[in-house]
Amino acid sequence: MLDLTTIDPARPVLIHGPTASGKSALALRIARAQGGVIVNADALQVYRGWPLLSAQPDAADRAAAPHALYGHLPHDAAYSAGDWLRDVAPLLAGPERPIIVGGTGLYFMALTEGLADIPPTPAEVRQAGDALALDALIAALDAETRAGLDLQNRARVQRAWEVQRATGRSIRAWQAATPPPLLPVSEAAPLVLAPGVDWLNTRIEARFARMLAAGALEEARAMHPHWDPAQQSARTIGAKELIAHLDGEITLDTARTRAVIASRRYAKRQRTWARARLGRWRWLTPPESE
Repeated sequence: MLDLTTIDPARPVLIHGPTASGKSALALRIARAQGGVIVNADALQVYRGWPLLSAQPDAADRAAAPHALYGHLPHDAAYSAGDWLRDVAPLLAGPERPIIVGGTGLYFMALTEGLADIPPTPAEVRQAGDALALDALIAALDAETRAGLDLQNRARVQRAWEVQRATGRSIRAWQAATPPPLLPVSEAAPLVLAPGVDWLNTRIEARFARMLAAGALEEARAMHPHWDPAQQSARTIGAKELIAHLDGEITLDTARTRAVIASRRYAKRQRTWARARLGRWRWLTPPESE
């Protein structure tokens, strides 16, 4: 267990880790012991509509410590790392020490390394990108941009295409003009949770069972009239699976199995990303997961 006396109470805390690894519990423990406001750094927990499936803090947790940037957006809103950075900036200057927790690596990179000030993408450009196949998006990019992208990651490829189409300037050129970060890693207490894989996989399955028991299916039923798979909030793991069940396409057991598999795959991608990008952070392995 993390010795909290090793965390400087005057420094902002950063907590990254794979889904279901216990990030929120650690943030709450630090907030209770040292004070501070828990700030969301998860791209799906910013939305209303899916509080259970996106694992937002419940009422008891919110009563135990201040929380910010959870469920503050409607389900159909577009939201970028730049939007999140603008929302988090006043919290960095606020009266309470921020404890920033989540699994969206791009948010942490924007915060600690800076983010290019790229203009918002017009809706018509995004719609045009949505209509193109991945190969067509890739082909439209310049060689330098292609070389720096994971070409299997459609979201990243489409983002680069949209920037180029909307601004006439490559995303690499924008990134080269990145301003200084709001919070360099050297000025924070950066933590990475790295539990054992088997322990985490078991925990993922148990957590989804708890979500269902708490009313995740009813949550999906309430969102069903508003369902649009193109919305960012629709990426919440378990949402499309439960919607498919409600549409009679799959059984609830199949929906559960697919959601658990998707969560495990997502956790694997998060672990891979953290190993590649967060080497300077303090790595923690929960003792119970070893």
